[in-house]
Amino acid sequence: MKRLLVVIAAVAVSVVACGGGTDTAAPKKLRFALIPKSLDIPVFNYANAGAQRTGKELGVEVVYRGPDTADPLKQKEVLESFITQKVDGIAISVTNAEFLKSTIDRAVDAGIPVVTWDSDAPTSKRIAFYGVDDFRAGQIMGDEAGKLLNGKGTVAFITSLGANNLQNRLDGAKDSLKKFPGISVVETYDIKEDSVRCAELIATGTQRYPNLGAWISVGGWPVFTQRALDPVKPEKTKFISFDTVEAGPALLRSGKVQVLLGQKYFGWGSESIKLLNDIVHGKMPSAKIIDSGVDIVTPANLDEYLALFKKMESGG
Repeated sequence: MKRLLVVIAAVAVSVVACGGGTDTAAPKKLRFALIPKSLDIPVFNYANAGAQRTGKELGVEVVYRGPDTADPLKQKEVLESFITQKVDGIAISVTNAEFLKSTIDRAVDAGIPVVTWDSDAPTSKRIAFYGVDDFRAGQIMGDEAGKLLNGKGTVAFITSLGANNLQNRLDGAKDSLKKFPGISVVETYDIKEDSVRCAELIATGTQRYPNLGAWISVGGWPVFTQRALDPVKPEKTKFISFDTVEAGPALLRSGKVQVLLGQKYFGWGSESIKLLNDIVHGKMPSAKIIDSGVDIVTPANLDEYLALFKKMESGG
């Protein structure tokens, strides 16, 4: 009998040591998805860096996945795969708001909170959006063009149709240009989120409009590579573009570009993951639209901006 009691005690100790007790089970680690418009757009790498940094701080897993190129159908497939996997939350930069609305709604209906960043889907059931006030940002671009051209000349736009953020910027720029009756818009180019196509259309437009006063690009495609602006003669044609990464600063220093608008690239990821984590824990955002603000970068403040950006890049 004494021997039997010793065996039972030994088994009990073994069960506890092996984690057999239910009280010691570790809580489930939350898993969030971060979906960019495409993996080949450089600015989204900073969103991933911010998200991974915040995920580590919060003790959650962040899975970064998107289509190789900006293809709404491919992005929908990525979104659907995360719904099937039943992740704990999804943060997405929406390529085409109307096309992805029903899939975003399906995710929310399935109990998966969705927030958008960079590019919104305002008519969907997404819980919140973090990013630039795009209409206001477009107005800033129009204002800057008006000043550079002294209120007279011609302008051509570069955009990518379908994305809510880009359309709002375009609308804002056109609204601002109404203040300058001496400025006319000669053409709006749809580059379909393709930097190579963007370079080709800049070359085509420069040839078609040799006296063009200014290009306004509501996305950063022209500054993702220095070669895209080779045909542009800065003494004749001014250039205003979104995004301050990749070749942007060098183009600004060279005089090929006069104004860049920077976004909160790291915040796209970090703030989106914080939002999802709060929502899962019962804390809803105070507003549906969270304006990140925009940075206006010119040769005059470029060095200051780059110093701050380097600090953010290092996690400071």
